[in-house]
Amino acid sequence: MLSRPSFIGDEAIAHAVATHWLLDATEADYLPWGFGAHHWRVTGGGTTLFVTLDQLRPRHTEATLEAAYAGAAALAAAGMETVCAPLPARSSGRFTVGVGTGALSVTPWLEGRSPTEAEAGEPRHLRAVEAALAALHRATPPPGLRHWTPQVGPGFAGQLRARTARPWTSGPLAERARTAIAAHDAAITRWTDRYLRLADLARTRRELWVPTHGEPHHANQVVGAYGLKLVDWESLALAPPERDYADLLAAGAADRLRPDPAMVELFALDWRLSEIAAYARWFAAPHTGTDDDHTALEGLYEELSQAPA
Repeated sequence: MLSRPSFIGDEAIAHAVATHWLLDATEADYLPWGFGAHHWRVTGGGTTLFVTLDQLRPRHTEATLEAAYAGAAALAAAGMETVCAPLPARSSGRFTVGVGTGALSVTPWLEGRSPTEAEAGEPRHLRAVEAALAALHRATPPPGLRHWTPQVGPGFAGQLRARTARPWTSGPLAERARTAIAAHDAAITRWTDRYLRLADLARTRRELWVPTHGEPHHANQVVGAYGLKLVDWESLALAPPERDYADLLAAGAADRLRPDPAMVELFALDWRLSEIAAYARWFAAPHTGTDDDHTALEGLYEELSQAPA
């Protein structure tokens, strides 16, 4: 996130890391990176860690987030070198520690950088990502790994229609978000109906489900002297392999991957509807017009733009 969390400061993050992971942790520097979680660089005793604070509900429970990070660690321990695995807490052996309404996790600090979208589409890089995902999809599922489930249910469109029927007064961008969502009611209803039919189809083929990262796009890739690493494993779940294919297909890898078109459509809708649901919650709640708020509004507009003119 671009903006610091209002409910916890850098000193509290450094203290939590010292308590649970790095005894010598003395300094936490906030990193305005990504969107959806908060991040810090924490240092001490010659060691640097990358620290993430994930929010839980409605996306996760404490158990499912722990299972995702424990699963990533198990994949790395089984030999998947492209996994940047979380580190277990010294105090408990768990990979997450509750902090307020969220959960803290840490990974080693990677010296490298995320590729740009253009770099991520270069043939050599695409082959590395394809190989990493192929290895992930062949891997034995870690114990306790959650199964993918639909992000929205049958009542989603109707509930959204009811929520957007009256003006929102929760912040400076609330009405822009509400009117945009309300104007796309027919498309959201159509998308939801199709999505749930495809989800039912996917569930009849569970024998084909594999471990999937969920969001292996360029921002969750880091390249350095060690090669390619995939980061941010909080979405790890058993699912059809097409859950991981969106960016590869956009770059022209369909002939190599041979995806099921129905499952490609399912996960395009999975992303779109989960984003719309998240942004609806965001702007119906109090907000002040921060950079994150404006980024979220642009994200909402982008998802709604998928409707036919």
